[in-house]
Amino acid sequence: MITDQRMPASSSLPPLGLLVDRANQLVQTLAAPLLVQLVLRVALAVPFWRSGMLKWGGFLRLNDTAVTLFSDEFMLHLPGGPFHFPAPTVMAFLSGSGEILFPILLVLGLGTRFAGLGLLFMTVIVELTVPDGWPIHLTWAAMALGIMAYGPGNLSIDHLICRARSHGR
Repeated sequence: MITDQRMPASSSLPPLGLLVDRANQLVQTLAAPLLVQLVLRVALAVPFWRSGMLKWGGFLRLNDTAVTLFSDEFMLHLPGGPFHFPAPTVMAFLSGSGEILFPILLVLGLGTRFAGLGLLFMTVIVELTVPDGWPIHLTWAAMALGIMAYGPGNLSIDHLICRARSHGR
């Protein structure tokens, strides 16, 4: 004879809602804003830094490849184009400078929102130059917008400056 042995309503298992709340708290703890903002800054800085390092042959000296890319290879894909970059040496210098300066500022968390804006602008130019790269460019734009919207977080020089200013008042 088989009997029906159902678990009583007051079993030792917690209700599903409580399990979901505990799981949410665990995930939220792992993705603390302090960590997320730091990771966003570093993640956006790395590809631009790496690209910038390839453009320099010494202190404030562009290598020949960087200038050649902007004069012969890179084109702006605009309506009626593509078009060559104007002033390719200047563009290579500005690009190489931004790709070094903005990532440094991001990692330090100094002028972070402005560095994010600079890299967002550079991302738009890169997208106009290499339109097929939109999936990665969209990722860079999302990171830059997140940094601009939510700031650098507590692990930043910007945060220390703001704290020092508020204590000085």
